[in-house]
Amino acid sequence: MISQKNFTKMAAPYRAALNQLVDQFRALGIGEQIDFAKFYLYALVTHSTAIEGSTVTERENALMFEDGILPAKRNLTEQLMNFDLKKAYEQAFALLATGRELNVQDFQTLSAAVMKNTGSQYNTVLGSFDASAGDLRLVNVSAGRGGKSYLSWQKVPAALARFCGWLREARRAAVALDAAAQYEMTFEAHYRLVQIHPWIDGNGRVSRLLMNALQHEHGLLPTIVQREHNSFIRRGSGGRRRGSGCGASRPRRITTRGILCAWSP
Repeated sequence: MISQKNFTKMAAPYRAALNQLVDQFRALGIGEQIDFAKFYLYALVTHSTAIEGSTVTERENALMFEDGILPAKRNLTEQLMNFDLKKAYEQAFALLATGRELNVQDFQTLSAAVMKNTGSQYNTVLGSFDASAGDLRLVNVSAGRGGKSYLSWQKVPAALARFCGWLREARRAAVALDAAAQYEMTFEAHYRLVQIHPWIDGNGRVSRLLMNALQHEHGLLPTIVQREHNSFIRRGSGGRRRGSGCGASRPRRITTRGILCAWSP
């Protein structure tokens, strides 16, 4: 059974500081202000795609999403990556708002939304799979050239199903947790999903999307993970599908202490 003690890894001062910040955020009613949710979503999308190499700015995304004005200096792949992720976020928020349990098919649907216009089809000796359809990978991937391997592809379906079971219990328990523990739960969900690495591409975006959607579900200020946050993201060589150039970076745990440092001016 999951309880508060499962998500109390941070030191007491950080827990108290985070709870205080969330209380202030809620008391001020910032989340209910006109256009706050919309522009915060643009920030989430912009920074998540930036980690994957997009150079589209928040302002450019706002113009694309609202007025259909495409940034002339950005390539089509970058534009589509941002459009797709925005729609995937909206889909995830709506899905969790129903309160129902998430299953493997739900995650494949979210992955398909993220990779709709930038995913590719792969043909291997083990069969074909389509990233744009949310298909689970049929190849093994590792973190960087010669780096540690992720879970073998044969074990991914069962591991993803177990993750859905854990997430079901975590979401139920989170209702009774304080804000700091709820954040810890969302960070753990991010870490567990990205460690499974169910897809050939888009794992980071889907995992960040899940983390933010869970935070949104509990009325928390969603965590923006920026490319510059070295404490969250491993710089250096990207991951590789064995025998190919497909990227899959090795994740680090997002921590409450790191989030507080990132929020500090």
